[in-house]
Amino acid sequence: MKELESPWIDFNLYLITGRGETLGRNLEFVVEEALRGGVRAVQLRDKGACTKELYETAYELRRLTSRYGAKLIINDRVDVALSVDADGVHIGSASLPLYRVRRLLGERKLIGVSCHNQVQAITAQEMGADFITFGPVYYTPSKASYGEPVGLERLHTVTEMLQIPVFALGGVTRENCAEVVSRGVRGIALISYIMSAPDPRDAAKGLLTLLPPLDQGY
Repeated sequence: MKELESPWIDFNLYLITGRGETLGRNLEFVVEEALRGGVRAVQLRDKGACTKELYETAYELRRLTSRYGAKLIINDRVDVALSVDADGVHIGSASLPLYRVRRLLGERKLIGVSCHNQVQAITAQEMGADFITFGPVYYTPSKASYGEPVGLERLHTVTEMLQIPVFALGGVTRENCAEVVSRGVRGIALISYIMSAPDPRDAAKGLLTLLPPLDQGY
């Protein structure tokens, strides 16, 4: 089943932050370079930060994403998302239940869900998720704890079954992006390929040339 186009999902490259992936550079600097390269959705993910640090980073990223017309999604922390008027929250299996998150955020905010198998993906859609990330598609150290890579065929199965947008996650690079896109995804989600790139702006620009156009009408 093909995806239905959401008026809110106006991005095809979903950048997830990783403070340890910046090669010692300031996180906000790397994110702004990616935004200059065309990234239009950023997920703030910093599980090691205390609440105050997370809020301060979220505040700065809200300022940056607003300047570039991009969306800011906060990983897991509904309170931080509300405090900086982020565009939504990304949740996983250990987060608050999706229906509770929706009640707190309201209908005009986005909820993304991390999924690693078909059952999780279908459940996320049935519970009202706006989009999912699915993976890891390929092996990547940051996602090794989730088990073996799901691979391209299971990715394709999920994109065919769901109506909400699917973003492929895990080990996606410029070299394998084309075969991922051919499986019907809305776009890709990644961390290190941009966050650790010598030139994050150039890395983002290169990926965007390979992704599905935003107006193709899923």
